[in-house]
Amino acid sequence: MDFYLVAMIAVASIISVLFIKPEDIDHQLARGATTAKDTPDGQLSGITALLMDRRIISFALAVTLFHFANAAMLPLAGQLLSAGKADGASLYMSACIIAAQFVMVPVAAFAGRGASRWGRKPLFLIGFVVLPIRGVLYTFSHNPFFIVSVQLLDGIGAGIFGVLWVLTVADLTKGTGRYNVTQGAIATAQGIGAALSNLAAGYIVAAAGYNAAFLVLAGIAVIALLVFYWAVPETKDIAEAESPWGVLPEVAPQ
Repeated sequence: MDFYLVAMIAVASIISVLFIKPEDIDHQLARGATTAKDTPDGQLSGITALLMDRRIISFALAVTLFHFANAAMLPLAGQLLSAGKADGASLYMSACIIAAQFVMVPVAAFAGRGASRWGRKPLFLIGFVVLPIRGVLYTFSHNPFFIVSVQLLDGIGAGIFGVLWVLTVADLTKGTGRYNVTQGAIATAQGIGAALSNLAAGYIVAAAGYNAAFLVLAGIAVIALLVFYWAVPETKDIAEAESPWGVLPEVAPQ
């Protein structure tokens, strides 16, 4: 039944798209570019300029490290809970996921409202700070209720990160016309970090146990926090700056 429902929703989505009029789409605005009246020559900032922007590189590095530290924690917690309990493995993993979801939804709503009021960075730092704390707490006890309780912290990080990384990319690429490609690059960085996280955590668990893996991941989370704190600026005001490249005015659009 679920597969049929997905197919029906996909068909409905296609039909909805067909009702969109081509003349109603501002392609420059959709790409995060300035309007035609602001750029009469139609020039867009080059890909090279994005690759040379230290803010984007720093943000990508912080994101990669964050997901390197975060991705393996949930699977490890689920494995820890289900060890020796083959019949209830799926139940324990579901409990960890649902616990985080209960927290993530209200946190995401709060982050969306607070990002404009207090800026992106203060809220983002909360998500980065929670991650190493969560990793260390997992080592205190293997009691199922304790593990699921600690997993609630995952909802804080996921809720904040899920909302603010998109806003940050939009801020850093405002007026360049390269929002989509930058968003894709950052998403790729997230995927790389997550893949390396699970790979490294598996080897560490096999060699030294679950507590060692959680502590290593917590250490990486601290590095991610430091990189974000020192190298990634507040982007709320950057989006309103006269030059979209800020620290790199010498890079000319191509």
